Amino acid sequence: MYYGLDIGGTKIELAIFDTQLALQDKWRLSTPRQDYSAFMATLAEQIEKADQQCGERGTVGIALPGVVKADGTVISSNVPCLNQRRVAHDLAQLLNRTVAIGNDCRCFALSEAVLGVGRGYSRVLGMILGTGTGGGLCIDGKLYLGANRLAGEFGHQGVSANVARRHQLPLYACGCGLEGCAETYVSGTGLGRLYQDIAGQTADTFAWLSALRGNDPLAIKTFDTYMDILGSLMASLVLAMDPDIIVLGGGLSEVEEILAALPQATKAHLFDGVTLPQFKLADFGSASGVRGAALLGHGLDAGISYEA
Repeated sequence: MYYGLDIGGTKIELAIFDTQLALQDKWRLSTPRQDYSAFMATLAEQIEKADQQCGERGTVGIALPGVVKADGTVISSNVPCLNQRRVAHDLAQLLNRTVAIGNDCRCFALSEAVLGVGRGYSRVLGMILGTGTGGGLCIDGKLYLGANRLAGEFGHQGVSANVARRHQLPLYACGCGLEGCAETYVSGTGLGRLYQDIAGQTADTFAWLSALRGNDPLAIKTFDTYMDILGSLMASLVLAMDPDIIVLGGGLSEVEEILAALPQATKAHLFDGVTLPQFKLADFGSASGVRGAALLGHGLDAGISYEA
């Protein structure tokens, strides 16, 4: 059996897959955010519970928010107790078995490339538009990670100077320590912030969407600004990676207006003669992270190094 664990800021999901990678069972529990010992004990307890249920020791893969450095150290995670910790290494010691680990957005891309809507394509770019922004590039079913495992941190590219000037965008501070990162504009949080600035009132993404569908002029202006920023980011990724398909996940990917406008918004930032890749919604949605984690543990992605 293959176990995938998707670590979120509030919830942990554990899913069990059989040898054909068909889902057998899954459950959720609260994430211990501040106490690392409690976090590790919780993971170990749940994995042992899965072992008992399956009658065997399953492989273990973990997807979590944050950057996983080449030595396995986690940084920039929204689960505070995980920062500067070698999570996979420590859990492997507790369980006495190999544990694989990866960024949740990269796991999303791997899941969709191997099992989802990207299956059959050579170059699959996965992109999450949710609370944060990030993704991963899979080539022939293998994740490309880079020397420092930073490949896929698209959200920390700077917003286009041309777009920033056209819309006179403020430079938002990013959690990474920089200013003007794309994530601070194109994530769900960023979109809500844009709407607040343009409308001049306290609001969030849900309020914006309701106003947009009510044909509110300020919501429409926010949408046009947002799509210009997002289209610029997508165009830069197309030029850098030239994927066959871009698979979208996260809450904003489910907003029909955004998905419909994205090809033209991207094309507006590309020179004549560039053929756009296909844009498609993820097959597995929010379940892609846990499936990708199971793939890491299963060892189908040879580009991942394992902590033993």
